[in-house]
Amino acid sequence: MSEGTNMLARLLTEGDVVVLSGAGISTESGIPDYRGPSGALTKHSPMTYQTFTGDPAARRRYWARSYVGWRTMTRAAPNSGHHAIAQLQRRDLVTGIVTQNVDGLHQAGGARSVVELHGSLHQVVCLDCGDLSSREELDRRLTLANPWFGALATVVNPDGDAELGDEEVDGFQVVGCLACGGGTLKPDVVFFGETVPAERVRECFALVEGARLLLVLGSSLTVMSGRRFVLRATKLGIPVVIVNQGPTRGDDHATLAIDAPLGTVLPELVRLVDARTATTGSPRPGP
Repeated sequence: MSEGTNMLARLLTEGDVVVLSGAGISTESGIPDYRGPSGALTKHSPMTYQTFTGDPAARRRYWARSYVGWRTMTRAAPNSGHHAIAQLQRRDLVTGIVTQNVDGLHQAGGARSVVELHGSLHQVVCLDCGDLSSREELDRRLTLANPWFGALATVVNPDGDAELGDEEVDGFQVVGCLACGGGTLKPDVVFFGETVPAERVRECFALVEGARLLLVLGSSLTVMSGRRFVLRATKLGIPVVIVNQGPTRGDDHATLAIDAPLGTVLPELVRLVDARTATTGSPRPGP
C-alpha cells in the first residue's frame, strides 16, 4: 500500500474526522458517477429544477425514466468502501458524514447520522403541500397506473434517471399527491439549478468546523455545493485529505491527495488503523 495510505491511517487514528463523500464512492456498487472514469455527464444532461417544474411533458419523461432507474437503485448494495466508513465511525474515528449522494448506500452499509446534502431518492415530496412520502409507495402507484409499461434501462445515472428513448416513455401516466389530492410530486433530492436548504448547509458547515480533519471521498469537487466545505476547512486551518480517482478542484487545498479506487483504499485503511491502535494499546469499539 502507498505511503499516502499509511499517512492517512496515521491521521485517522487521531479521530475527529468528518467525511465528505461524492458519487465516486458508489461506482463499485454499480452506480456511475458524474465526472470520474465512468462519468455520466459525458452522455447525460441531468434534469434541472426549472425544467421539471415548468414542463409537464419533461416531468412525465423524467418519471418514466426514473421509474425504470429505481429498479437499479434498489438493487444496488453498499460496497467495501461504504462498510469501511461505517467501521471507522463505529471506532469513534469518524464523527460525521456529509454525502452528496442520494442513493442511501452509506446508511445501508451501517453508517449512522448521515447528512444527505442533496436529499434522498428514497423519499418523495409534494411541491404543492410539502407532504413527504416513501418512494416505495410511489413505485407501487406508478406500477398500477402503467401496467403495460415494460421499458428496460441500459444506463442508469447517479440521480436514478435512466436512459430511454422518447418512444419508450410515450403514454406513461404520472400520479399526483395523495395528501392534497393531486399535487405535483418530485423526488426529495436537490436537482441541478435548485438550492440546497439553508439549514442543511449550516449543519454541514458546523460538522466541518468542528472537525480535526476533513476527508473527501470520491468527489471531483467540481461544483461549489461540495467544494465550499473544503474551502471553509482550509480557511480555518483544518487539514483536508482527498481520495479520488482522477484530479479534483480541491487538490490545491489538500494536505494529501490519493488517486486510487476507494474500494481498495478504505478497507486497507481500516486494517492499518486497527493495527496501529492495537500497537498503542488503545482498542476502538467493535467492527
